[in-house]
Amino acid sequence: MTQQGVRWTAEQVLALAPDDASRKAGSRLGAAGPWSQGGYDGSGAVWGLCKGSGCTPYRTVVDTTGPAYKCSCPSRKFPCKHALGLLLLWSGDERAVPDGAPPDWAEQWLAGRGHGRAGTGEEGKERDAAPAGDGGVADPSAARRRAERRAERITSGARELERRLADLLRGGLAAAERPGYGLWEETAARMVDAQAPGLAARVRELGAIPGSGAGWPTRLLEECALLHLLDRAWLGRDALPEPLVATVRTRVGAPAPAQGPAIRDSWQVLAQYDTADAKLTTRRIWLHGKESGRSAMVLDFGAAGRAPAVALPVGLAIDADLTPYPGAGQVRAALGERYAPPVAAGGPPPGGTTTEAVERYGRALLTDPWLEACPATLTEVIPVPPEDATGDWQLADAKGELALPVTAPGPTRAGLWRLLAVSGGAPVTVFGECGHRGFTPLAVWAGGGGEAVALT
Repeated sequence: MTQQGVRWTAEQVLALAPDDASRKAGSRLGAAGPWSQGGYDGSGAVWGLCKGSGCTPYRTVVDTTGPAYKCSCPSRKFPCKHALGLLLLWSGDERAVPDGAPPDWAEQWLAGRGHGRAGTGEEGKERDAAPAGDGGVADPSAARRRAERRAERITSGARELERRLADLLRGGLAAAERPGYGLWEETAARMVDAQAPGLAARVRELGAIPGSGAGWPTRLLEECALLHLLDRAWLGRDALPEPLVATVRTRVGAPAPAQGPAIRDSWQVLAQYDTADAKLTTRRIWLHGKESGRSAMVLDFGAAGRAPAVALPVGLAIDADLTPYPGAGQVRAALGERYAPPVAAGGPPPGGTTTEAVERYGRALLTDPWLEACPATLTEVIPVPPEDATGDWQLADAKGELALPVTAPGPTRAGLWRLLAVSGGAPVTVFGECGHRGFTPLAVWAGGGGEAVALT
């Protein structure tokens, strides 16, 4: 490791894979056998030639400061298996990927992208993350008219949704199970037509509650109440303070750009995970500022079946600008200029007890009643597995304070068993999301220090 750049761990590399198939294929290419002329320039560029089925080897180059990728293979995945294999080789075998100067074919691509801008290559073409507040020229009056027309459509959709909620309650929640999911999907489609994707997403969540198990009418009533509160907040937004109006706009799905000033800091990458639906893959990246002490979440999106462009391996720190989005209590931020290659982050950020995490979430609800969870770092906690297959995991405070129920950090419970393995029954430090459903662990540090272990 050098101050100029750090070689990643195999776990950090595999976290960049767009899917399980790429992860497995990349792992098979992580040995020296198929590679030649590999190298690393000490400031983030890694390159090499990979033998394929043809007579000409694939040219692969990665700019780890993005990260960004270019490979001459025909794959439409980013990163492709060759980029993953090269990074795995670089992370584990300094002899196969020694320090050196890039060859002409790699240098040309690196120079063309500025060797340090954020982005992801696509068959030689780059998708660079546009910095917050880009310099695009737009007609302010036309933009204002578009925003007004969209607000009118959202208002119309909110009023229609209010009528449908009233009809639901008038007929009784017990009857909500009979129409099936089609009624909810039709209502969600109406909200999409009204250009209110946030309302549409919440309506779809309502549709999954009827018949979901014991106590579903209570859960449905709670979610209907939150949706009604959001409707009324939008319809009465002229009487609300501006920070709360910005939050309401975000929750209904009205777009708003990040607004300065940018905050430059050494941002520690605490977690990265993807969620997907039929149309979109959403990537959430949690960061913590060393000097500012701020928590921030970077969101990036990819079309269905494709990984988002921005990828930041857990356990590293980046010297970069973040520009916050407007809204009361909002932690989302846009990733801007990066000033140096990533470096090792060290131990966990400052944390607290389980009780303090719950209290923090409660305070956050005062400014954003629709908040599902907020970031929290827990110190001195012990993971407790269930006694049987139907039980729940818990995070118990080693000092005897509140124990939090745990939700799985991914589509399976593999991350929970990894958490237990790192702990070994001893107290650990855990970062995750604390919300009304419990605590979702996303990263763990053994003994409160050392390298972060990702749980997603």
